[in-house]
Amino acid sequence: MRTKSTEPALVNGRSTATGGDKEWEVRPGGMLVQKRDPNEEQNRVPPPTIRVRVKYGSVYHEICISSQATFGELKKMLSGPTGLHHEDQKLMYKDKERSSKTFLDVVGVKDRSKMVLVEDPISQEKRYIEMRKNAKMEKAAKSISEISLEVDRLAGQVSAHESVISKGGKVPEKTLLTLIELLMNQLLKLDEITAEGDVKLQRKMQVKRVQKYVETLDVLKIKNSAAGGAGSTNQHIQPPSFPNSKRSIGNFSAVPVAAKQQQPSRNSTSTDVVVTTQWETFDSTSTPLPAPPSNNSDTHKIHPKFSWDLL
Repeated sequence: MRTKSTEPALVNGRSTATGGDKEWEVRPGGMLVQKRDPNEEQNRVPPPTIRVRVKYGSVYHEICISSQATFGELKKMLSGPTGLHHEDQKLMYKDKERSSKTFLDVVGVKDRSKMVLVEDPISQEKRYIEMRKNAKMEKAAKSISEISLEVDRLAGQVSAHESVISKGGKVPEKTLLTLIELLMNQLLKLDEITAEGDVKLQRKMQVKRVQKYVETLDVLKIKNSAAGGAGSTNQHIQPPSFPNSKRSIGNFSAVPVAAKQQQPSRNSTSTDVVVTTQWETFDSTSTPLPAPPSNNSDTHKIHPKFSWDLL
C-alpha cells in the first residue's frame, strides 16, 4: 500500500511532516513508514574502524575493530593472540569491567583507546564443569546406543524361539536360560548409567524393552516345559498296603493313621506322585488290663485276655 500525503504522519511514535513527493509504505506489523531508497542504503557510509590497544600480562595487543562493535566481538578477536577462550576473558575499560553486550562507542571507546584483559577463573571453572557434563552425557548416550544394538540382536533370538515354541516345537531349556542371562547383563549395564534429560529418557525406554523380553522368555520357558512333558508317559505309583490290625512292636503298638496319595491335577504336567504316611505310636501299657479273679488257684491259672481291635 503506497500513498502520497502532505499531512503530518505518525512514524515510530513521532509526528513528521511530508511533502507531496514522499512515498509511504505499510510494514507487515501495520506501521506506516517512509519508503527507503535502495540507493541511499548502498551509499551509506560504514562506521569507522578504530585501533584498540589491549594489555594482557606484560604484552600489548593492537586490534582493529569497528567502533560500533561490542566487547564480546572484541573478546573473540583476542582469543587468537592471547590463547584464552572468549568466555574466560574479562575486559577492563577505565577501571571497570565491561559486559560482552556493551557497544564500544556507547562507553566512549575511541581510536587508540587502552584496555586491560584479565583471566576470569570463575567463568573458566563453570565452562570446565559444563564441558565435563557434556562429555559425560555424550559417553552415556554412546553406551546406551551400543546396548540398544545388542538388545536388538538378542530380540531376534527371542522372536525365533517364540516362533518355534508357538508351533509346538521344543527348545533346549539351557538356551532359554542363557538368553535370559544375557538380557539381564544388559539390564545391569543400563542400571550403571547416570543420565539426564533426553539421555535419561532413552535409558528408561531400553530398560522397559529388556524387561519385556525377559518376561516373554519366562512365559516361553513354561510353555516349553509343558510341550516336553506332554509326550512323556505318566507313571502312577501305588500306595503301600497296610494290614487291618494293630502290629505289636516291642512295648509299643504302631497303627497306620493315614496313607495319603497326592494325585496330579488335570492341568498339571508333572508325573511325580508323592506318598506320605503318618505313623502314631503309643504305649501299650496305657490300656487298662482286666483284674485277675479273687480266687487264686494253683491248678487253674487264668491268663488275662486282651481285646484286639480290628480296623
